[in-house]
Amino acid sequence: MTAPDSWVPFRQHCQLSLYLLAIMTFSFLMHLHCRFFTTRQSLPSLNTTKGSPATPPTTTPTTEQGMWTVNSTRRLGNQMGEYATLYALAKMNRRLAYILPEMHQQLAPLFHITLPVLSSDVVQNIPWKDYELHDWMSEEYRHIEGKYVQLTGYPCSWTFYHHLRQEILQEFSFHDHVKEEANRYLAGLRGQRRNVTYVGIHVRRGDYVWVMPQVWKGVVADKAYLEKAIGYFRAKYQEPVFVVTSNGMEWCRENIDASQGDVYFSGDGRESSPGRDFALLAHCNHTIMTIGTFGIWAGYLAGGETVYLANYTLPNSPFLKIFKAAVAFLPQWIGIDADLSPLQSGATG
Repeated sequence: MTAPDSWVPFRQHCQLSLYLLAIMTFSFLMHLHCRFFTTRQSLPSLNTTKGSPATPPTTTPTTEQGMWTVNSTRRLGNQMGEYATLYALAKMNRRLAYILPEMHQQLAPLFHITLPVLSSDVVQNIPWKDYELHDWMSEEYRHIEGKYVQLTGYPCSWTFYHHLRQEILQEFSFHDHVKEEANRYLAGLRGQRRNVTYVGIHVRRGDYVWVMPQVWKGVVADKAYLEKAIGYFRAKYQEPVFVVTSNGMEWCRENIDASQGDVYFSGDGRESSPGRDFALLAHCNHTIMTIGTFGIWAGYLAGGETVYLANYTLPNSPFLKIFKAAVAFLPQWIGIDADLSPLQSGATG
């Protein structure tokens, strides 16, 4: 049986339509494949870190945009100053900021820092332009030239970043387990007190005991200074609790009077880790510091009243060429003058 002649053109038309549909489908699939491949190639790297305390997955930035970083030197207080200064100056100059792996290792175990971490091979292969900073903000830092800038020096002044205080406090917000340990320790000191006020004390000693008189013509905090600072808070608050941290705890136990039952030496009077000590200080209501960036940052994060050792060098000290008290200590902080007489007698420490 043969098909009627009228079906022949219809069948040819169907075959042509199916052929065209196949061509269009193939073209559409090829277009999708090309777009998907191009999109995958242009996606940014996901191996960045957002402050994890673990070994950081580093990032390889898009170098066309340039990048800024900062040297990672010295101890915790210096590292915090360097980080905060990089954060502020990069934002001020509309540049992308990255930190070195060494800085991440120092800060990430404590804080929710967010600046991404450069990989070591990227650090070594970038043609960095070193830009040295002095310790405080200057107008020229608002207009730093260069795509690949590494800030150097030891910046330690609120004048760099205080206009971004809330952002800086967020960067230096503690991990939950760090907060919980500090608050648990402080709660254990409350006892029967109903209106307790915690005052953190940081006594910087260590190498400063000889560096200050021998190199900088200055002194470290003595017994009389700490008695005055503690007396200030005892007179002002009904039930103060003083928490002493130091890298010279033996000296502290011998020179700080704990007979009134309101002074406690952290770690049962033994030296603790810098991170643990810093968390305790930052979770107190107020701060007594002596000298050094560790104490400055403790006071800045605690946010209450801060008492500091003032005028602790002779007027001709070379230290005053690199350090200015007015830009190191916030204006509302309270300075108590140091006793400089040991510099004349030679009996420092």
